[in-house]
Amino acid sequence: MCRIFGSFAAKSTGAELATVSARQRHGGPDARGLRTGQGWALGCDRLAVTDPARGSQPYRLRTAPGIVAVLNGEIYNHRELRRRLTVRGHRFPDACDGTLLPALYAEYGPAFAEHLDGMFAIAVIDLRSGPRLVLAVDDMGMKPLHYHVSPDGAVRFASEIPALLAFDGVPGDPREEALDTVLATGTPFGTETALRGIRILPPGATAVAVSGEGLRVRRRAPRAGEAVALRETDGTDGTDAHGVRETLAHEVRRLLRADVPVCAVTSGGLDSGLVTALAAREAREAGTGPLHTFHLTYRGRWPYAEHGFARSVARQSRTVHHQVEVKPADLATLLTRTVARLGQPHADPVALSTYALFRAVREAGFTVALTGDGADELFGGYERVRAACAAPADADWAATYADALSAVPRLLRSWLYTPAYRAFIAERGSASDRITAELRAARGDRLTALTAFETRWRLPAYHLRRVDHLSMAWAVEARLPFCQPSVAALAGRLPNAARTGKRALYEAGTGLLPNTVLHRPQQPFTLPLTAMMAPGGPLLPTVRELLAPSRLARDGRLYPDRVQTLLNRQATNPSDANALTLWALAVHELWSEVVHGLRRPVEQAA
Repeated sequence: MCRIFGSFAAKSTGAELATVSARQRHGGPDARGLRTGQGWALGCDRLAVTDPARGSQPYRLRTAPGIVAVLNGEIYNHRELRRRLTVRGHRFPDACDGTLLPALYAEYGPAFAEHLDGMFAIAVIDLRSGPRLVLAVDDMGMKPLHYHVSPDGAVRFASEIPALLAFDGVPGDPREEALDTVLATGTPFGTETALRGIRILPPGATAVAVSGEGLRVRRRAPRAGEAVALRETDGTDGTDAHGVRETLAHEVRRLLRADVPVCAVTSGGLDSGLVTALAAREAREAGTGPLHTFHLTYRGRWPYAEHGFARSVARQSRTVHHQVEVKPADLATLLTRTVARLGQPHADPVALSTYALFRAVREAGFTVALTGDGADELFGGYERVRAACAAPADADWAATYADALSAVPRLLRSWLYTPAYRAFIAERGSASDRITAELRAARGDRLTALTAFETRWRLPAYHLRRVDHLSMAWAVEARLPFCQPSVAALAGRLPNAARTGKRALYEAGTGLLPNTVLHRPQQPFTLPLTAMMAPGGPLLPTVRELLAPSRLARDGRLYPDRVQTLLNRQATNPSDANALTLWALAVHELWSEVVHGLRRPVEQAA
């Protein structure tokens, strides 16, 4: 796991590349590597996970001359690929997973990524017959890669946006529509980011650049995943609880393999509970000692606390459990650091919890953490999906679903916008309008269309990018068993009834998890935002400061007095809707401030 960066068909100075590296070195503190040539540069800040004592990037091999590569992520089938490539005459100096990339590219060219099983963002420079840059990311988008193509065809890229902005010639101007996008969808979806000129490779993409011709992006066919031997579907309802459990157990077993300490994140819910129970069982059977689990809560008495459920999972799974408590007084500082690390505005308050949790994981000495992300998208866990599927045939279910994605409902957004900004969004179209149109045009049943949208667009942007950036903020590699190809393929084969409301997962968890966890109401892993923004709460003063009328008046897109009306309502009669609206507005305002300062030198501390 690393942070990577580079440029192609561009002149990058040593000082410029050093600044790019410094802005994301928190994710790769163990080593820094850099190779440069005529019009190109490849760099890496390494977090040593596989063969940590050896293995150095950028990768080069004597048996694959003229090919240079860098990797962010993990290649889980590297042993199998190494054996195949050895038969073809390649030799490797170490057991690091990425060492084989030059050989794999030498054999298959830009199609090399089709042979990889893992989570990855990769850059390859091919110098053999005219320079060529090849970029590739995994099928689910677990490892993001941001890039900028200048008018002259020069390409610059980095794992994180703040690092990319350190390149000369990369603009840092926020898109005018970014405010509406954040309020409508929580964070930008798709290949566009909140900054003009900066894009992100879509999941499963391979991109090729030849000098002066920009970047051509194509999406690969999804990888099927490693087959898992299973018996026939158990029961008559098609849920295949055994198949789901065994497939997930197989992926958990693979993802536990590491040359550094591994732990699990346990929120107290079904998804992370399944990963925890299976990982703890595997650790016991492998004789590697008890699994360590981590759960984050907030000091004091707050609603929706889940630490009791997390302890119950840990007790039944026999793990060494760490309950991490954050002081509410520290939340304002956490907010600033979290927004800076994300690089884009993200309206979900879970980001603060994620950042604080991975800090504790790293401080306890762990480098790899297994999480339960991705289960809701694959197994129909969201209420908005169930509601859309159950809506009458003549109902506008697509528009209702799109509004359910928002941090701020459509009518409230319109009330908050000034006439000029309202007209701008009406002319350009809101992000929610584009989602509605895409879903209305989708073929097949609603659940299939919604699952495709959730996994292809929302999951990478809303969850995977957040988990990647905030785990790597503390040099922790987050591994996601639910996002492996075999689990995704199995979920897609289940009948609709089995993957609505995570029915298949609940049945798979029977006997593994406490009944109190299996029968509890579902809720996201987050922080109690409404209570913390109530009068006397730790977050209300920070939000008030960020949404001061003078700041909003300078921007000109929101009515300052209407925002103050919402603040006054929150101070007298706190509500979930008001709290999330104000939070989303404050996060966007803080992000705008952070982006404005990204051209200045950055501090090295996390």
